Amino acid sequence: MKILIIEDEKELSDNIVTFLSSENYLCEQAFTCADAKMKVNLYGYDCVILDLMLPDGNGLDLLRNIRNNHNQVGVIIVSAKDSINDKIIGLEVGADDYLSKPFSLPELKTRIYAIIRRKQFNTNNLMYSNGVTIDLLKKTVKVGPNIITLTRTEYELLLFLISNKNKVISKLSMAEHLTGEMADMLDNHNFVYTHIKNLKAKFAMNGCSECIKNIYGTGYKWVEE
Repeated sequence: MKILIIEDEKELSDNIVTFLSSENYLCEQAFTCADAKMKVNLYGYDCVILDLMLPDGNGLDLLRNIRNNHNQVGVIIVSAKDSINDKIIGLEVGADDYLSKPFSLPELKTRIYAIIRRKQFNTNNLMYSNGVTIDLLKKTVKVGPNIITLTRTEYELLLFLISNKNKVISKLSMAEHLTGEMADMLDNHNFVYTHIKNLKAKFAMNGCSECIKNIYGTGYKWVEE
């Protein structure tokens, strides 16, 4: 899962990145409205953590821009402003949640998880497809009764595929999902093929050999029967 942290207090932003990275989230940072606007318009995120007070603008204006572009990414406002009015305005503009500073990092993690689960997985902790069961809370994957050991990247790629089941996903989209803005700096996206090959091999060993299809010249697709 990929998180964008829009926060101009670098120490706080770095602390959030360190904590969420330890929880297997892929984190990117933006310290200004301009940088954040560029990133949310170019890349896909599962959740955005948004500070209201930024050096070059108001976070609410950025949130309006996100929603006006019909981007339904989950947004958690974090702000030192702790008035009821600020919270109401933030939620009316389109935020999914609001945390007042200072806040605990475990609480932030819980709020992020709740939003992602609600938006992508219909509030269910378990995800099912083709005999595959994913426990989103424990981050475990089973094919039938067998636990499949995946790397962090393989797990993220699997979630991305199943979340877009029966849709063809390009290697570029997968690379951007896994690496964010770093995808533009890579000479090629062959690492995606490597992860796909490993995923297919692990599933084939457990009787699930036709779930991931290679669509020649286009990308890959998770086929749900």
